[in-house]
Amino acid sequence: QVQLVESGGGLVQAGGSLTLSCAASGSGFTLNTMGWYRQAPGKQRELVASITRGSSTNYADSVKGRFTISRDNAKNTVYLQMNSLKPEDTAVYYCNAEVIRFGLFYSWGQGTQVTVSS
Repeated sequence: QVQLVESGGGLVQAGGSLTLSCAASGSGFTLNTMGWYRQAPGKQRELVASITRGSSTNYADSVKGRFTISRDNAKNTVYLQMNSLKPEDTAVYYCNAEVIRFGLFYSWGQGTQVTVSS
């Protein structure tokens, strides 16, 4: 079993910064593409950013130029650096990973709340 545990959420004023981390635990697995999603109240979960094992990145238009996704393959960890935060960034942020372990499956973290006050 592979578990993803997020950390780093919290309350920040508009214009501020936060860094989210997501660490995978378990054994005998490989992580392919990892990503961050978010879900605001009353809205569907949406992709924020993703990163391949080779560190190719993809961003939602709404966060381009403000957020940076990165990963440390040795630590099985993915990060999301969020700058110039806006109230509309308020959401629960979820980590997702494509996991190879006796097959291919997707794992989700439990989510971490990010609240941006105006």
